[in-house]
Amino acid sequence: MKKWLAMCVGVLVLSFQAVADDYQATIQQFKKSDRTTQFFNNAYGYAVFPTIGKGGIGIGGAYGEGKVYRGGATTGSVNMGQVTLGFQLGGQAFSQIIFLQDKRAYDEFTSGSFEFGAQASAVALTIGASAQAGTSGAGAAAGETQSKAHYVSGYAVFTLAKGGLMYEASIGGQKFNYTAN
Repeated sequence: MKKWLAMCVGVLVLSFQAVADDYQATIQQFKKSDRTTQFFNNAYGYAVFPTIGKGGIGIGGAYGEGKVYRGGATTGSVNMGQVTLGFQLGGQAFSQIIFLQDKRAYDEFTSGSFEFGAQASAVALTIGASAQAGTSGAGAAAGETQSKAHYVSGYAVFTLAKGGLMYEASIGGQKFNYTAN
């Protein structure tokens, strides 16, 4: 009985460590991009989602769980949900980071329930190409041309594709629910 209990506790500790490592690995992936350096250096805080799953056939949705950071320490957990309507088919997984420019943006995001409208956009970080993605679709261009990443209303959003394929021309916003530590 003691061996079984010790093994269960060990597995539980290792699983918590794997989750913590997943967050740190995701942050390190975003830090590899020159386009995020200024945001890591100057943001008041940020929210990290190691994996967001998205899929749809006509009606779609997305969901992911993340953590909010300020001063390098976690201040709480956050989940993201999205419902979309329009032409869409497929599924994909991606990582997302949302930089919070100042205390106002941080306080607004961590107020408990926050929502990006359909017009919100994210810069999709890719290797060897640039892309612009929004909650309503995506586009890409190969070569040296890259869109300039900047804050919009105090928020800057970046994504990293993890896998999958999804065709879409849809409308939908992201809703976030924050819980303090």
